[in-house]
Amino acid sequence: MKIKNLSELKNIISKLKKEGKKIVFTNGCFDILHIGHIRCLKEAKKHGDILVVGLNSDSSVRRLKGENRPYIEEKERAEIISSLEMVDYVIIFDEDTPLKIIKELKPDVIVKGGDYKEKDVVGGDFVKRYGGKVVIAPLVKGRSTSLLVEKIKKNG
Repeated sequence: MKIKNLSELKNIISKLKKEGKKIVFTNGCFDILHIGHIRCLKEAKKHGDILVVGLNSDSSVRRLKGENRPYIEEKERAEIISSLEMVDYVIIFDEDTPLKIIKELKPDVIVKGGDYKEKDVVGGDFVKRYGGKVVIAPLVKGRSTSLLVEKIKKNG
């Protein structure tokens, strides 16, 4: 199973780093999976050997996106994301940001989608302090969960 808690994942990542593996981290709500998510995950995987995806819990998504979200509950979202071949591990986090996970795992690279600026990437400064890097994946224009929901509502 690719879905891990922090303790399990810390042990796994520690062993992988000792083997010389490069660890990449990205995160998000991944509420309704779309091509922007897939392309970002593919881009992230290009930057290392192991891709860890931090997934916002249901309560975290509600705080960030509003009471009507998420559309898909966290266990299902985690299973969907973990089924993608480019994803090695998934960890669900309840905080508003994945900073705690980033500080525990110390990934070599953090990747975020093109709607972010490098200076705004949570954990970016922390990772750069020990020689890691932040990568901004190209944005897929016109593709987002919010836009998909609006289109569904409009076309009923």
